Amino acid sequence: MKIELDAPNIGNLEKRYVEKCLDSSFVSTYGPFVPEFERKFAEYLGVQNAVSTQSGTAAIHMSIYELGIGPGDEVIVPVLTFVATVNPVMYVGATPVFVDVDPKTWNIDPKEVKKAITPKTKAIIPVHLYGNPSDMDALMDISNRYGIPIIEDATESLGAKFKGKYTGTFGKFGCFSFNGNKIITTGGGGMIVTDDEKAAKHIRFLINQARDTGKGYYHPEIGFNYRMTNLEASLGLAQFHRLDEFLEKKRKFREIYEEVLSDLKGLQFQKEYEGAESSWWLTSILLEDNIPISVEKLREELKRRGIPTRRIFIPIVEFPPYRKFAKGEYKNAYRIYKRGLNLPSSTVNSYESIRMVAEQIVRITRNA
Repeated sequence: MKIELDAPNIGNLEKRYVEKCLDSSFVSTYGPFVPEFERKFAEYLGVQNAVSTQSGTAAIHMSIYELGIGPGDEVIVPVLTFVATVNPVMYVGATPVFVDVDPKTWNIDPKEVKKAITPKTKAIIPVHLYGNPSDMDALMDISNRYGIPIIEDATESLGAKFKGKYTGTFGKFGCFSFNGNKIITTGGGGMIVTDDEKAAKHIRFLINQARDTGKGYYHPEIGFNYRMTNLEASLGLAQFHRLDEFLEKKRKFREIYEEVLSDLKGLQFQKEYEGAESSWWLTSILLEDNIPISVEKLREELKRRGIPTRRIFIPIVEFPPYRKFAKGEYKNAYRIYKRGLNLPSSTVNSYESIRMVAEQIVRITRNA
């Protein structure tokens, strides 16, 4: 059996929706599929507005841009994340301020966020890493106390909840991704959600090249070509019908991994905060000192058995454009990176194949 790390799950329903879009000829940015996808997305999350974009990165960029953030401003971000969280900060000329993460949940540490706040701080971007919700109680307390807006990077966490509320719905803006490896996919694409109708309307205007359609091809502001296509939205609509199925499977995968790997001393899982319900986009583990095998050796042995894995994200300050922003040691982030591993979590896998993967990890580790 073939094991997949994070491959998309595409079936006949998706083919029917895409064919319907092709038959309609509404394959570009104008047509009925995009607004329908946005409506269903907003309804699911219980928010007032959802604006589709070209990517999750574009969603984050537009959220930062809409807040008027620019040169001289600072944005607090976790040092352990995908680089797409941080690049948009640079797009607007602002300064990323990196903070360490919690050693158990791997998410931005609210205590470190407090320490990093200055008069220049204009936004905080928590990341719900691998689908695991951040401590939104603590972060919203900080946001409210200091008057600093939160942009949630929920690109990996569609369907996850913190104390009964969906990730992406706490802050000023919530940003989602529909890349091919995400929980649902549009092939490429993203979404911004917000209860601020004025901001949503302006973002919708900006992503269409800031075109005033009432005046033809008239552009009163600098705009962006960040729109989602109807072809992408049609795929997203089909995937959205299967979201509950995908979430159930990913959470069951996590349960199987925990059950089989529970006896391995020194192997730890990414933990949830109390009241959190992760989507477990990627189930991830951490190897402690007393595990008799390195992460790279375990990866190599699993690869020989046809089992793909992925290293945890490299701390952003390791990349040349971001080294100058490093302040401190970021001990937790580096430890998680050096000892962490993403396990096969694609919903095309069967429960039996995930159990087999876990059993192989046990066998390899005990024979090391």
